[in-house]
Amino acid sequence: MSAPLSGTQVRLESGRYVAEIASVGASLRSLTADGRDLVVPFAADAVRPLFRGAVLVPWPNRVVDGRYAFDGVEQQLALTEPDRGHALHGLVAWADFAVTEATATRAVLEAEVPAQSGYPHRLAVTVTYSLGQQGLETRIRTVNTGPDAAPYGTSGHPYLSAGSGHVDDWTLTFAAGRVLEVDPERLVPQGLAEVAGGPFDFAEGRSIGDLFIDHAFTDVARDTDGLARVEVRASDGHGAALTWDAVCPWVQLHTADRPEPEWNRAGLAAEPMTCPPDAFNSGTDLIVLQPGDAHEAAWRIAAV
Repeated sequence: MSAPLSGTQVRLESGRYVAEIASVGASLRSLTADGRDLVVPFAADAVRPLFRGAVLVPWPNRVVDGRYAFDGVEQQLALTEPDRGHALHGLVAWADFAVTEATATRAVLEAEVPAQSGYPHRLAVTVTYSLGQQGLETRIRTVNTGPDAAPYGTSGHPYLSAGSGHVDDWTLTFAAGRVLEVDPERLVPQGLAEVAGGPFDFAEGRSIGDLFIDHAFTDVARDTDGLARVEVRASDGHGAALTWDAVCPWVQLHTADRPEPEWNRAGLAAEPMTCPPDAFNSGTDLIVLQPGDAHEAAWRIAAV
């Protein structure tokens, strides 16, 4: 029989947690704790809705107009966000990764970014999902296997779910110092602004309500272990939290505003990023992988 539309499936189980991974995009297809959704799921035999749960390599978010210059050479990427005219979320979100390891609690998926028009570099990408009592860790390791230096950034695209209702009904707790403002039409970065006292100040935890969020944040608050945290809770007190370390100094939050009723504001995208939107042009926190260099980034989702 042929594989489901979302690719090869891997099921992980550990205690109260169950995770299901799909090979297309090395996507987190579902994650539950005691049967309660921690991320917005999608069916195995369905085309993944947008970037739900996908891995983003070799850039997160947008490259404005799909154009950038690196090492003095102008490049033009395919415009994969046609309504806004940008190159969105890298080059592997629709790649069918090979599942190279699958146990009850661990899955390893691998893919290659071939040298191509707009990105003439070759990368080997390994995504490892590890499930345990502390939740699900996603780890992305990328190696530059080409002969030249390559610009690079990474993230993931889980949509956190508090388990019932919609984003409007949930309480968000998240603290950051600055937000990257964007224009409302094309979401092109405009500059950094202070968060404190503004509409995106959720440091003390409060209802999201009807607030639209599709913004990148930095100067993120961290605990004594150096971990940042985004947490959503429903009215019953249950919810989900995503934590990550300083390898990702940015995080994109998005309230999933969509014209499709079944997708609209169904979850809160929380995307730890190594660099901000359009870093291929701004150079802000852009990683340059020399030939043979490796880079790793990781985050964890757990029930609260």
